[in-house]
Amino acid sequence: MKKKTWLLTLLTILMIMTTACAGGSGGSGNAGGEVNLDDVEAASMDLKNDTTPIKIQYWHSHAEAQLEGLNYMIAEFQKKYPHITVEPVFQGGYPDLHKKLSAAVAAGDVPAVTNVEVSSLPNFADSGVFADLGPWIKRDEVKMDDFAQGMLNAYAFNGKQYGFPLIVSTSVFVYNKTMLDELGVEPPQKWDEIEAFNAKVVKKEGDKTTRYAFSVPGWDTWYYDPWNINGGGQILTEDMSASAVENEDSLRYLQNFYKWQNEGSMHMGFGKGASDNMRQMFLNGEIAMVQHTSAMLKMYRENADFEVGVSFLPGDKKRTSNIGGAGIVMMNGAKDLEKEAAWKFIEFMTSAEHNIKWAESVGYLPTRKSAIESEEGDQYFERWPQYRAVYEHFDEVTPRLQHPAYPEFSEVYKEVIGEMVLNKKDPVPLMQEAAKKINDILMDYE
Repeated sequence: MKKKTWLLTLLTILMIMTTACAGGSGGSGNAGGEVNLDDVEAASMDLKNDTTPIKIQYWHSHAEAQLEGLNYMIAEFQKKYPHITVEPVFQGGYPDLHKKLSAAVAAGDVPAVTNVEVSSLPNFADSGVFADLGPWIKRDEVKMDDFAQGMLNAYAFNGKQYGFPLIVSTSVFVYNKTMLDELGVEPPQKWDEIEAFNAKVVKKEGDKTTRYAFSVPGWDTWYYDPWNINGGGQILTEDMSASAVENEDSLRYLQNFYKWQNEGSMHMGFGKGASDNMRQMFLNGEIAMVQHTSAMLKMYRENADFEVGVSFLPGDKKRTSNIGGAGIVMMNGAKDLEKEAAWKFIEFMTSAEHNIKWAESVGYLPTRKSAIESEEGDQYFERWPQYRAVYEHFDEVTPRLQHPAYPEFSEVYKEVIGEMVLNKKDPVPLMQEAAKKINDILMDYE
């Protein structure tokens, strides 16, 4: 593909230079470009039982609250593989991590294994930065159907598995169960239940809303892309060659948002401080139900003076919620022995054996069906009954739109939401204009 994104602007010339300089990192593996799967499979067979001492770096964006769990997992890994030393290197948030990865590839000095934020995987994978895990998966007969299919698909691209889900979240409705029980209402499960829910929950003083029925974050397209899809719409056409955000079904959710916002039923935040404001309004009882990442459930439980419930997003023509968080991938430019160590680390970090403990320690979702269905899984749900709402829809947690330009063109229609929220503008004509800008961006992709 031809691209103008930040990643390829940096890489297209420098990766060629890196490859020309005898592999950059000095190993026998490729330093960039296409992977020869036959060579990888042959090398990995030879190296599977190699116990030569080796040290690899794991670049990550794990927040401080996740470090205890990460350190535990690395210690357990090194008990199993004493010849492999894993050095965790915090590289900041996802944007910083991604920029440092692209610079490392250009310099020919990459870590063996890294996090990647889910929506950025297609751009990196399409550029040859990540190694296809297919040969290792086949060699070690990994039970891929043990992963939730949507979570697994989020780390695949063009038919190749580039990574595994590691810290997985999805957006859910977190609700004030105490309040809703007192009102005698349940969270809406379908779009056609929302109006009745609003009528029973909303409180007003004159024209001013003092209690909103629900809130949808406007600051990230991750939160409202599923509304588009659930309404029967699309972000791009089926062949991904043109915008579809302006299509009739794609506008249904926006028309509802505009109506609910104007009548004072729905709260929507946008811009600096919007997330903190939404959270505090919910904890104050000013919003009955907030759409937020499942990774925030612990925060809500610890800070609410009421019982907290969780509900899956309401459906219409479809019912889905998108995957958030990050996966774990192998860098294509690592040396062969580093790749083998990286594969062992990837497999260990995402194994069913440690899935529940890891997920609970970092506040994200388990990803393995066998772990969820185990005795340990039953105990997990006793501690976190709110997550049952997610696992009742386990295979309806799906990837975000997988297109290398998604991080770029999604900003275009996010601006439409901003205009609606901040300036009360009708989003329909704005989205029709946004479609033209999206198509201009797509023209840079063959």
